[in-house]
Amino acid sequence: MTLSPDSPAANEPRWRRLEPDERRRQILACAVRLFGDRPYAEVSTTDVARAAGVARGLVNHYFGTKRELYVEVVRALVTIPPEKAAVAIPIGDLESRVDAGIAWFLDVVSRHRRSWLSAMAAGGGQDPAVDAVLAEADEVTADMLLDLVELAGIEHGREEVRAVFRAWGGMAKVAAREWLEHDVLDRGQVHALLTTSLLTIVRSLVPVLTTGPAPGETPRA
Repeated sequence: MTLSPDSPAANEPRWRRLEPDERRRQILACAVRLFGDRPYAEVSTTDVARAAGVARGLVNHYFGTKRELYVEVVRALVTIPPEKAAVAIPIGDLESRVDAGIAWFLDVVSRHRRSWLSAMAAGGGQDPAVDAVLAEADEVTADMLLDLVELAGIEHGREEVRAVFRAWGGMAKVAAREWLEHDVLDRGQVHALLTTSLLTIVRSLVPVLTTGPAPGETPRA
């Protein structure tokens, strides 16, 4: 999902020569930490460069402006690489897979609590580029949920199911904020809410959405 502020890239000795991709990851990891710790207005590219132990010009070279860097920070925080998520999901029945998937999601957002909450707060029409990144992440999440519940191969009703999963993903983000930001729900309660609701969707709603029209029935427009 993200580059952890305490990842190896963030703690590389500053004198060691890094390959371009490694250096970019190091700078991004430092930016994730700084934007998670402070409001956007209080972080400069100079701050990021200093934290990464590089010249400010190198930050601009890899990321452009401060705003462009921030958009990449949000992307790193909200876009979960499918291959990383797959590692956390066991081979087993639906309940086991959903339980493991929810636990993994909660582990990720709690580990990067401040940065993740900052990324969530950045949406809502404040910046079209950030909103586009968040919308893209929602699409990736919908496809990952199809994989999680072993429905990746469905054809009829696929877009309806993806829409439902996007809606569920919105609830998952709000529920996580109720735990991490507002301290109204605890982790166990959020886990139960997300697990129960996703299983109910898969068992009760998905079959309705993925069943084709009966013989002689006019397909839905």
